[in-house]
Amino acid sequence: MLNDTEDHQVLIAVAVVMIDDGKGSSESMFDCWVDGASSGRSICGKCNRPSSVCICSALPDTLIDTATKIIIVQHPHQLQNPLCTVPILTNTLRNATVIVARRLRLGVSPLLDSLYHTQSQSKAAYLFPPTKQSSSTPLSDLRNACPLPRFEVLIAFDGTWNHAREMVAASMEFLSAFSVRVCLECDERAEGKSMYESELILRKEPYQGCVSTAEAVARVLGVIEPGGMETESQLVHALGQMVKLQKGFLNKPAHRRPKLEKKNKKGKTENLH
Repeated sequence: MLNDTEDHQVLIAVAVVMIDDGKGSSESMFDCWVDGASSGRSICGKCNRPSSVCICSALPDTLIDTATKIIIVQHPHQLQNPLCTVPILTNTLRNATVIVARRLRLGVSPLLDSLYHTQSQSKAAYLFPPTKQSSSTPLSDLRNACPLPRFEVLIAFDGTWNHAREMVAASMEFLSAFSVRVCLECDERAEGKSMYESELILRKEPYQGCVSTAEAVARVLGVIEPGGMETESQLVHALGQMVKLQKGFLNKPAHRRPKLEKKNKKGKTENLH
């Protein structure tokens, strides 16, 4: 069970991030960049990646305007993840905002608070596969809908598969008041691809259909956003460049994650009895 003291909130601009740890201290992403520079490793000040894998050449010269506001709810542990794709979104989309938190609730985002008080589920969508407790609308259904649905806000959860599950579960009471769940087709019965099998995957995915946060947002914007295919193409291009550069530093294929492999074997054994 999460409580309010466990939440970490962040207001993010493209270049500077201030982190409130709930203890009266704060840290700036600029400080992290300076530390990285002083340690001898050259870090790009725009995409926040080492210069050897800088993706700025694949980013647009000016931020893309979207009618949809994008909110990425990022697990605190993702701040240290070198393969995080969120910077692609914040360096491409003008209306992309990041909130570092373990759950959504009143008081985290003024925009989401306003939607919560309207109690209108047509205003926002959040990305996550269906569960036994909550169904999800496949993106293909939205693509075939007439007229196409328009959402004021698109919410994506950024974290490991297990972290994302926890974040969504902890946020459900708040989200259910104003948003609908949307998913890309995902099959937990089939093994996911690795970056050696896809130009857009940075690591071994747990299930077939799982994609990075940047790709998930790109695919949905391509459907719900006016002129969204161009925005989708730009995001996918930047992600592809990130994967291409990262591949050059790996010597062997990524293997299925041990914990998920153990969990799946256990599930198959139970199904036999």
